[in-house]
Amino acid sequence: MENYALIALFAPLVGSLFAGLFGNSKKVQLTGIVTSALILVSLIASINLAYHIVTTGEIIHFSLKDWIVIGNVNVPFGIVVDQVSVSMMIVVTMVSAMVHIHSNGYMDHDRSFNRFFSYLSAFVFSMMILVMSDNFAGLFIGWEGVGLCSWLLIGFWYHKADVPASDDIEKSPFSTLSPYSSISPSYAANEAFIMNRVADLGMLIGIFLIYWNLGSLQYDVVFAEIGTLSHGLVVAIAAFLFIGAMGKSAQFPFNTWLANAMEGPTPVSALIHAATMVTAGVYLVIRANEIFTVVPEVGYVIACIGAFVAIFAASQALVATNMKKIIAYSTLSQLGYMFVAAGVGAYWIALFHLATHAFFKSVLFLGAGNVMHAMNNEINIKKMGGLLKHMPYTGWIMIIASAALAGFPMMAGFYSKELILASAFGEHAYILWGILYITAGLTAFYSFRLIMYVFFGKETHQELGLGYHPHEAYGYVIASMVPLAILAVVAGWWEHSFFEFATQLLPAFHPHVSDSTNLMLMVVTISISLAGMGFAYFKFQKDGKYFGDKLRDRFCFKLLANQYYFPHMIEAMINKPYLALSRFSWKEIDMKIIDTIVDSIASGIRSGGQEARVVQTSNLSKALKLMAGGVVVLLILVLIFGSIK
Repeated sequence: MENYALIALFAPLVGSLFAGLFGNSKKVQLTGIVTSALILVSLIASINLAYHIVTTGEIIHFSLKDWIVIGNVNVPFGIVVDQVSVSMMIVVTMVSAMVHIHSNGYMDHDRSFNRFFSYLSAFVFSMMILVMSDNFAGLFIGWEGVGLCSWLLIGFWYHKADVPASDDIEKSPFSTLSPYSSISPSYAANEAFIMNRVADLGMLIGIFLIYWNLGSLQYDVVFAEIGTLSHGLVVAIAAFLFIGAMGKSAQFPFNTWLANAMEGPTPVSALIHAATMVTAGVYLVIRANEIFTVVPEVGYVIACIGAFVAIFAASQALVATNMKKIIAYSTLSQLGYMFVAAGVGAYWIALFHLATHAFFKSVLFLGAGNVMHAMNNEINIKKMGGLLKHMPYTGWIMIIASAALAGFPMMAGFYSKELILASAFGEHAYILWGILYITAGLTAFYSFRLIMYVFFGKETHQELGLGYHPHEAYGYVIASMVPLAILAVVAGWWEHSFFEFATQLLPAFHPHVSDSTNLMLMVVTISISLAGMGFAYFKFQKDGKYFGDKLRDRFCFKLLANQYYFPHMIEAMINKPYLALSRFSWKEIDMKIIDTIVDSIASGIRSGGQEARVVQTSNLSKALKLMAGGVVVLLILVLIFGSIK
């Protein structure tokens, strides 16, 4: 089984290196085929490992070699394949394999085809290191690896200029260079990278505290001894680790980078949102559940932040017109659900929702990529319409995925979301339950608002004379979406099997509600989801193509369209003061003090050298006189200091 683990881990790396060999060459179709095949190999190996664990109950744990050995520090390159890591491995490789296949069509005409696949496979490899490592140091290496690869992929089209913002988005009143009036892929990549580095400092402090107090970074050692530490210290460790998770999973206040990350190629968005980067934060909390279980007060804070982000992001999606950003806000909202589950102690439910969400969210992004190709890279849903007759396969697949996201009965999202709502209610967190309940209705509405705008009604692009000629994607591109669409429907059906599997390692949390209460909650949740979907259809039929535009000039509309002006506040309170401080430090400290000191030393040495040049005259008698004078001075100094002693 160790060989299967190594194959699952290193197959994506081999693909990345292979594609990198052709990085500066013109398109080599073989790179897309080989990298896709190697991700499929990793998927097959992961499935075999899962089957082995299910049938034998054996956890695969081994050390490949010594890695960091400095004094008393000994961190091996260790791999663990257990119920949590193998679940993540299957999700990561399944989604990644389909994204790779889809990318062969999506990036077909891109001049950097080979480079893209090299970065994409490296992204998967970094995530596999993150989930398969048996210690916090290895996790952090994978953590930083996905951060680096996300920077490369979000900024993949670095040559693109800034893109004008939607009419709904106001230019920042604080700066003429505001990223919220226009944004480029390079800016989006830098924003994501820098925000995550800030949060990662918190995670590093948490890891440092673990090693300083326990002398190890191995999961089994840390989790066995965490109870021996003082309560305040464990609170600090859990809080700092969660700060890192907040950055990766774009939780408030590190949330602004995720929507702007849509500037990368759409398959990248599918991978970031469904299986790699943003799920890493949730995975960290689930993996370190034995730390967070000791400090339930930190868990409650996590749940509160998750509930806030859930409704905060969902409300912004209500008015957004950028197709990819609507789906991105949806990711933020669903991550909030996962953190609520983890915060109340339902770690296996958080992992379950992570898996179901990965399937329908990846399909939505891949479908959005098909629509963009068909519409000449148009992303404004108000310039589409009536595409179902031109793109029936993409349309119906996205409708299925949207239904799963909305929590339609019998869909995967229904089961996992219902469990989270029941968990919050059963833990008497009624406010959190109410927020998530309202969010469920908003989710259903904005999901089908997008569907109605894009696939139904009049073909607005023709009325506007945009000259688009919608067409369906390649057959193999559609085929890559089908397995994910099927899983978006059926993944929730294995709820009980997943519970039995995951709780062999995670706490066996059950929502503390009676059967009658659970049935009532289920009916209420179904009702709000169906109401949201029905309201989207009703408003579309009543108001026509631009339903909701009557609110366009209202403050609430502008508030949502501008992300509650939170980016503007960041710029006013953080970016501008930091820029002013940097300019002051450059002009007043660096230039006038540091540079002056350095220049003065250099000038003094140069002047001394100029003065000393007079002794180099090649005149022997003068040289002898200077030597004699120097000897006399030295003797005098010796006599003086000798007498002092």
